Amino acid sequence: MVKVAIAGVGNCASSLVQGIEYYKNAREDQFVPGLMHVNFGGYHIRDIRFVAAFDVDANKVGKDLSEAIFVPPNCTAKFSDVPELGVEVMKGPVLDGLGKYLKPVISTDPTQKPVEISEVLEETGADVLLNYLPVGSYEATRYYAQEAIKAGVGFINNIPEFIVSDRKWAKKFEDANLPCAGDDIKSQVGATILHRTLTKLLIDRGVKLEESYQLNVGGNCDFLNMLEEERLSSKRVSKTDAVSSQIPYEVPLRIGPSDYVPFLKDTKVCYIHMLGKKFGDIPLTIDLKLSVEDSPNSAGVVIDAIRAVKLALDRDIGGPLIGVSAYFFKHPPIQMPDAEAKQAVEEFIVGRRER
Repeated sequence: MVKVAIAGVGNCASSLVQGIEYYKNAREDQFVPGLMHVNFGGYHIRDIRFVAAFDVDANKVGKDLSEAIFVPPNCTAKFSDVPELGVEVMKGPVLDGLGKYLKPVISTDPTQKPVEISEVLEETGADVLLNYLPVGSYEATRYYAQEAIKAGVGFINNIPEFIVSDRKWAKKFEDANLPCAGDDIKSQVGATILHRTLTKLLIDRGVKLEESYQLNVGGNCDFLNMLEEERLSSKRVSKTDAVSSQIPYEVPLRIGPSDYVPFLKDTKVCYIHMLGKKFGDIPLTIDLKLSVEDSPNSAGVVIDAIRAVKLALDRDIGGPLIGVSAYFFKHPPIQMPDAEAKQAVEEFIVGRRER
């Protein structure tokens, strides 16, 4: 069993919780759409259990996790009924988790007192803590990371705050002999992985990439929050580095969230433009549009990251999981081509690679 705690019960958490129920009876002897691994190192998806959840929204705090995941402003698709889980959403500290655009839509109740996160993690026997806080939660992310260390829990950083890829924090997890994976989750087939793949394709085929941009719009709270440019610095770095790491020379790039369109809800629309020169210096242009339901797009990746961290705990491995982070996250400690990172994950699963 893998016992999981969640910090931030938003759309991504909703898709993950629904997905655990949806795939609990997935067969291991056949391809299952939506999953990379039904069984990951001996752990089936049904082996994942939620034991704690933290949020600041007064309308979610006190509710069972199975109910809280569908409370507005959550707006992602409902694709599975979730039975009562017996996990009450507890109040976490607000810190810098709510930016100026989220404060009007997320109601907080000062009479609800924050719990001691590390104590809850210890009491529930959590193995892994997932960070699903809003983009720009610099202080809050570091608070939860420290609480994970204090409680002796593995940590997965799904947002673009640099913890696993930061040497100081990496050393903290190494010293505590606790595994961590991050930073900033890649979607199953999202804007970043698609942009990376196209970029690598052009480079490998001898095309000189001269300029590229990636523009993203959506209507969920993530996009509303990201209207605040001050909270976006690490997000732009994370997404840009994920693409630029595939190019062996400097290229003008503009990558990142572009606007909030409320009626799109959890739909994310991505526009990718690439201009290059092929044989004979003849121009080549790619203009592409991708439309996805945003939050479920990362859930299958997180499911694998959870089980990878649990495997590391079982094997007494502490510190950043290098291959796992390179394959599942946009801003890992070490960038790798995706094919190489995938191989690293497969080797990690069978024990031929330590981390």
